[in-house]
Amino acid sequence: MKLILLLSLFLAPAFAYKESQKTKQNFSSNNTSHKRLKRDWIWNQMHIKEEIDTPLPHHVGKITSSVRNNNAKYIIEGEYANTIFKVEETSGDVYAFERLDREKKAEYELTALIIDRRNNRSLEPPSKFIIKVYDINDNAPVFVQKVFNGSVPEMSPVGTSVTKVTAVDADDPTVTGHATVTYQVIKGDEYFTVDDSGVIFTTRADLDRENQSTYEIIVKAKDAPGFSGDSSTATVIITLTDINDNFPVFKHQSFHFKVPENVSVGGEVGRVKVEDIDEPQHRNTKYSFVRGDYRDTFEIVANPYTNEGIIRPKKPLDFEKVAEYRFDIEATDPTVDLRYFKSGGSRSISTVTIEVTDVDEPPVFTKLPYEFKVRENDPEKKTLGSVWAYDPDAAKRKIRFVRRKASPNGDYIRVSDTGIIQLPKPLDREFSSSYNITVAAQEILEDGRPSDRESHAQVHVIVIDENDNAPELVYPEEPRVCENAAPGKVIIRISATDKDEISPRGFFKYSLATEDSNFSLVENHDNTANITVKYGQFNRELAKIHYLPVIISDNGDPELSSTNTLVISVCKCNEKGDFTFCEERAKQVGVSIQALVAIFVCIFTIIVLLAVIALLILLRKRHKKDLSGLGRNVAEIHEQLVTYDEEGGGEMDTTSYDVSVLNSVRKNGMKPETVPSPYAQVQKPPANPTSGAEKMEIMIEVKKDEADNDRDLLPYDTLHIYGYEGAESIAESLSSLESGSSDSDIDYDFLNDWGPRFKMLAELYGSEPNEDFVY
Repeated sequence: MKLILLLSLFLAPAFAYKESQKTKQNFSSNNTSHKRLKRDWIWNQMHIKEEIDTPLPHHVGKITSSVRNNNAKYIIEGEYANTIFKVEETSGDVYAFERLDREKKAEYELTALIIDRRNNRSLEPPSKFIIKVYDINDNAPVFVQKVFNGSVPEMSPVGTSVTKVTAVDADDPTVTGHATVTYQVIKGDEYFTVDDSGVIFTTRADLDRENQSTYEIIVKAKDAPGFSGDSSTATVIITLTDINDNFPVFKHQSFHFKVPENVSVGGEVGRVKVEDIDEPQHRNTKYSFVRGDYRDTFEIVANPYTNEGIIRPKKPLDFEKVAEYRFDIEATDPTVDLRYFKSGGSRSISTVTIEVTDVDEPPVFTKLPYEFKVRENDPEKKTLGSVWAYDPDAAKRKIRFVRRKASPNGDYIRVSDTGIIQLPKPLDREFSSSYNITVAAQEILEDGRPSDRESHAQVHVIVIDENDNAPELVYPEEPRVCENAAPGKVIIRISATDKDEISPRGFFKYSLATEDSNFSLVENHDNTANITVKYGQFNRELAKIHYLPVIISDNGDPELSSTNTLVISVCKCNEKGDFTFCEERAKQVGVSIQALVAIFVCIFTIIVLLAVIALLILLRKRHKKDLSGLGRNVAEIHEQLVTYDEEGGGEMDTTSYDVSVLNSVRKNGMKPETVPSPYAQVQKPPANPTSGAEKMEIMIEVKKDEADNDRDLLPYDTLHIYGYEGAESIAESLSSLESGSSDSDIDYDFLNDWGPRFKMLAELYGSEPNEDFVY
């Protein structure tokens, strides 16, 4: 046993080495086999024809392995493995179980594996291979679209390219003749042809768009010659584009237009029409005059949109001068391509007649505008000149001139009916340097009325300046000076202004009205002057404000001057010369003479209005009193007579109460009726005033005040029945009711003539004494 064990131990390494060498040899053999497969095996790229018409399955190829194992098994993997393609397990033959179409899929990629069927372990690493499908010429060329469009200019030379058609063949282009396409025009070949690349060309040079603008041809695409492939067709629509090869032609041999003579310059008289068979973009008609003498009167402009010729006047038409115009015009197109010019003439001529109709035109001014010059403030210049207009119509009506507008507004310039420009008063250039008015010229109709047709002219009046304004001082600031100012110190720089025109060489002259002051004036020769300190050291105790008169004159003709007063304040200053204290000067408030006149007029107007109002109120009150006296009835009069407290001195008392108030109506001239009275005027001797009359007056005033202050009484005053007529009275005393039986020889029957209001008095003084009266 030990011997066998030792032998085993000895032989084990040798046997292991031998097995190892055998394994290495097998591995090396396997490696050599795989390297040979990758290099020499053909199954890594197999081929099969498409559309094989033999029964399925179709043998594609075979996969083999150098592995010698009875349990080896071939399998394939991939997208189409075990569906379209299958492999025989033991032999490795690959079969296709569907007919293949290269146009759908040209190659398939699969993976081959060899495994041990007992444990499914791989005996070799997997290997990929490709199955390519061989093409057969089984597809006809197909156009990429059914209808193609192309265009070519008309009258193009032979061989001009029109468009290109394209057809594609789904067969393999790498196989000769399978995908080659040829083209042929099978309809319209008398006008167009096509080459092998699909480009269509013209075959004629006289293709005229005006005769036929579009062509429809049919092109066929087929396989290359020698191959029995099918073909397909496509339609090609070819449009001839327009070129300018036709001249315009007038639609009529003559044109007739009517136009009023007042048509505006540049307005439309009429339109002439032409026919151009080219397209609008190639219609460039030009119109011109051929015969006639009126090319300076009219112009013809082509409308770019309608190609019509618009006739327009270049100057005003006048029926009275020319009533009809006749001329010939031609139409041509300078942009026509003469290479393709057709016979028939390069221009067209037509006759135009323009009839001018008469209209009532407004007057025409002979000169526009009118300008006049006048010196300002010239009292002798009354007439500046005149404007003139005439009636252009055959009626030759008279013309009247009227002023319409004025600037500045006002009655500064007038125009007479005959057109004379007048000045009602001298003009002031300082108010306005120019005056403008608008003058209207109107025709006068046969009945004397002005026509509604009028024309206007501008009249400019330029006012020439006169030196009538003196220069004035410009006050830029309040002048101040230090009380310890040194001589020569500039206090202020003064300047002046003048309302008149100042010439470029004009200047102002400055001087002091008096040299007796502590100030001096130095001219700067630039229309300004400096006020300086003359001696220095002002005394504020003597004068805090100095008034310095300055004379300013201009260089006009005549020379004018004005005296202006500078108010100079003397102030306290510090060592640096800065003002520290100045008295406040009272501000001067000036009112011009015009303002004073306006204020006085306003005050006077107010006073007059107040006086008129007061007078009206007074008259109204007196009128009311008179009416109230007339409107009282007998009972009221009786009541007023018996309701005073004092009885008086009896029937002979004629001084306590003056009954002449009863005759106040007669004095005021307000008789109730106009019947003349037979009453004879009786004059009484004037009576001396007594104290009784004064007492009566006082009593009446007291009664009036009581009536005014008593709110319970009726709202009327009782004083109006005690109005005094005057010193004389024809009536006797009425202080007693018994006075009716007086022996007076006065006949009071005239009271019956005064109406019902005086009936009671007539009964009192005209009845018998024994009659009873009831009140």
